[in-house]
Amino acid sequence: MPELPEVETIRRDLEPRVVGRRIERVAIHPGGERVAITHAPRELEAQLAGLRIEELGRHGKYLLVHLDDDRTWVVHLRMTGLLLLRPLEESSGRFERARIDFDDGTGLRFEDSRKFGTWHLVEDPREAFPRAGPDALSAGFTVAWLREALGRRSVPVKTALLDQRVAAGVGNIYADEALWLAGIDPRAASNGIGPRRVRRLHGAVQQALLDGLGDRGSSFDRYRDAFGKSGGHHLRVHVFRRDGEPCERDRCRGRRISRTRIGGRATHYCGSCQRP
Repeated sequence: MPELPEVETIRRDLEPRVVGRRIERVAIHPGGERVAITHAPRELEAQLAGLRIEELGRHGKYLLVHLDDDRTWVVHLRMTGLLLLRPLEESSGRFERARIDFDDGTGLRFEDSRKFGTWHLVEDPREAFPRAGPDALSAGFTVAWLREALGRRSVPVKTALLDQRVAAGVGNIYADEALWLAGIDPRAASNGIGPRRVRRLHGAVQQALLDGLGDRGSSFDRYRDAFGKSGGHHLRVHVFRRDGEPCERDRCRGRRISRTRIGGRATHYCGSCQRP
């Protein structure tokens, strides 16, 4: 699933190319109707057509397309969604579920092999994610917030980090990476993490996300940027999907990365330097 670095990469790719563009036409294809959440598919097509894009924002994993009628088109890519910038004349891809044509001869293609992606058209973006906590790279995501949020839970800290009410935008990849950077066992109880380690974890969460963003995201599976290119961070991860490989920390002396399941999610960690 695209996480914060992947969605922010797409936002940055699209911003200089679609802001100011008028939406000429929207087509939600047969089989892709479930993308429309707030309106029936044909109504959503009609509502978006003719509007101009004023600004692109993001909250967690949600892309926020602010329109000139003061509404926001909220896009969530979910597991396999792609938002690709293409010339209008280019043929459709196998998994194209919808398209948006602009007034300059370009358009967006929404591809989604598993059809879990969602579109909302709302007055207030929070309507699309009412329970989400602060964006993990925002000023609202503070050490104090994280300490309080973790302290209310007795679940494994990995599970707590995946809760979008705690840190919006963090998913499986960057939770594993952050816990390795902080030297914290993912199985440790959330409410047992002391103040010093919470501070270290807070910095590690943001560092893991910024590292991913610097590499334009992680392409372990289907993720591609707005131009259809892979990210590079999957080549530089510390633990995610590196089970059986040696830990990079010198003091671990080649201790192998382990894999387990926490809350139904594959989890990767070093049993030597990530202490309970």
